[in-house]
Amino acid sequence: MEDLSSWKERFEECIYAKKLLDKLHYLNTKVVNPINLEEIKKGIYYARKYHGLQMRKSGDPYYSHPIEVAIMVAEFTAAEVPKLYTSVMIQAALLHDTIEDTALTEEMITKIFGEEVAKHVEGLTRVKPYGKITAEESLNILVKQKRYDTVLIKLFDRIHNVQTLGAKSPEKQIKILTETLKNFIVLASYLELFEIEAKLMKYCLKLNSLKSNLQTAQNLQNSCHNYSFQTFSSLAFQNDLFLKQNLYWLKSL
Repeated sequence: MEDLSSWKERFEECIYAKKLLDKLHYLNTKVVNPINLEEIKKGIYYARKYHGLQMRKSGDPYYSHPIEVAIMVAEFTAAEVPKLYTSVMIQAALLHDTIEDTALTEEMITKIFGEEVAKHVEGLTRVKPYGKITAEESLNILVKQKRYDTVLIKLFDRIHNVQTLGAKSPEKQIKILTETLKNFIVLASYLELFEIEAKLMKYCLKLNSLKSNLQTAQNLQNSCHNYSFQTFSSLAFQNDLFLKQNLYWLKSL
């Protein structure tokens, strides 16, 4: 592995990195415990290094996605949960897809960034030693373990994925929108993260309303009407009355 301090010599500020660093510089003036921007630059460097030339369907470099997620996490935590406005959370957001999609391993992240960041990133990774799990199963594991800080990153990851869903095929859009309604919106509501819940719902409904293909929209509607509530049967909060109320509300959409 390269010298762990060599990244400083190789770091280059792109437009996406500048957006995040400018945002953090501003937020640091609003909080009691500011974030060390050098630690964030390190996270940006490794996200860019390992995502490399990967591209999103939108045509943007893939590393722009984790940077956007990191910005959302920073804005929310600085305003709503200051104790989570930390370099660990931002670094984890920046690296959240690296274990799953690149050659960067959990062991390497532990060595470079520490155990806490590595634990977050592993929790955000759907590829496990026993195979790939679903998004629902991933949320299930995190909730059972009460890792709500990691859940927060996953929710903002989903927000950005839904925001940029237009570049994907209609079939993929339906899958992601249905999954978002069934799992992510319900969980955000349960955790009383109403701002996140509202954003997810807004983007889901907006994308659906803009469909020119009415059959695609109808398929989404039918999917939401017909899904089984047993999908949440193993969640730690399955018997919570508030959750059940929201599940039935979603079914009536």
